[in-house]
Amino acid sequence: MLRPFLTTGIGSLPYYDAEDACRLILDTFDIPFWPQLPKISFREFMVPQYAEGLPFLRVDPQKDTVWIERNSSDELERFYESWTEESRIAISEDHAKGLHTFVKLLGNRSFEYIKGHVTGPLTFTLGLKDRDGRPVYFDEELREISLMLLKSKIRWQYDILKPFAENVIIFIDEPILSALGSSSYLGVNSEEALRLMVEAVETIRSLGAISGIHCCGNADWPLAVRSGADIINFDAYDYIDTIAIYHEEFRGFMEKGGFLAWGIVPTSEAIKTENPESIKGRFDTGVEKLSRKIPEQLILSRMLLTPSCGTGSRTVEETIKVFQLLIRLKETLV
Repeated sequence: MLRPFLTTGIGSLPYYDAEDACRLILDTFDIPFWPQLPKISFREFMVPQYAEGLPFLRVDPQKDTVWIERNSSDELERFYESWTEESRIAISEDHAKGLHTFVKLLGNRSFEYIKGHVTGPLTFTLGLKDRDGRPVYFDEELREISLMLLKSKIRWQYDILKPFAENVIIFIDEPILSALGSSSYLGVNSEEALRLMVEAVETIRSLGAISGIHCCGNADWPLAVRSGADIINFDAYDYIDTIAIYHEEFRGFMEKGGFLAWGIVPTSEAIKTENPESIKGRFDTGVEKLSRKIPEQLILSRMLLTPSCGTGSRTVEETIKVFQLLIRLKETLV
């Protein structure tokens, strides 16, 4: 089972060289993960990376974009004919150089935990649009097909990671959770959003893997708790107060065995001025705030440590600093 203060990371890194990115991860974290590398190709962005295999998908490499364009072809029929509840659809090296390089570098190594990730079905269907700019979420058929596709990517990813670890962790990355309720997403039904996340979580758990949900903003946290995920990853650097608001939900979550992954080292511009002492101070303040409502021992016993988000928008030097600060923090806690 997971132990307190294990470290891992979130998705993206700013590297052009996949091997350099993977070696840094393998040398740094308790729970290594494969990196998304958006500087290599737009196909490594959150939506394009997992869109391979979707009917009616169109790609414009000149404009670095993908979209859905329905037509009279048999793409949809062929998708349904090939689909089963055990379907695996691969993520190709063109879309995940970091993943394929990571697996090659693992060789004969074995870990207690390895982490993978998938764009959450809510973020995916609200981020992928048709030719008129309408998110495919609002097309009931395409929303369901997108969920089917993502579930198949989860199964495939689990299969290629499991030989290298006793336990596979797969995070569902749902940054769009922080925007639900805004004017742009008024048509999104919260129960349907929950269903999408629950189905993704259940797919992960049905494989025997550990499920997580990542959101780096001020999310609908009760919705995340209700998803059934084993781990909830949040931006503890900027949003600890939002967790404290839902102290009853999170206390219940942790008492039932859930882990909170504290994204305590910023991946924003704030990283430029942080140091080990300031991060430890931020951490202590966060624990103190949350412990006003939840027993401190429970908080500390159900805690993982991560950066607040991916570092794809930072420099390599800043990425290394983020990782070093995280490791320095852990050293003060164990």
